[in-house]
Amino acid sequence: MPAAALKPKPTQSTANRPVLLDRPYVPVEKRPLPPGRPREWYITHNRRLKAMRLAIALLDSGVYVPNQARNETIRNTAELIGVHPPSDTTCHMVRALLRYTR
Repeated sequence: MPAAALKPKPTQSTANRPVLLDRPYVPVEKRPLPPGRPREWYITHNRRLKAMRLAIALLDSGVYVPNQARNETIRNTAELIGVHPPSDTTCHMVRALLRYTR
């Protein structure tokens, strides 16, 4: 069989075209957090969850590198997916998550 026949077909890259951001179809069922932890633990835990949601939304919208994710971009994405605007610390965490996904 010729080598040209074995080549896979090229697929469409999402890097060349914008992808519409899909909202979650069903919200994740919330569970109560474990009692008895210090207040700082709850703050950090919720901040990490928010940063993870924002990082996933940014990846879905075509932002793959931290340089593309400025605070304004992250805050616009937060507004789009329906979460409160993130603080500078949360924006920093989002960029860190984007950095470590490579």
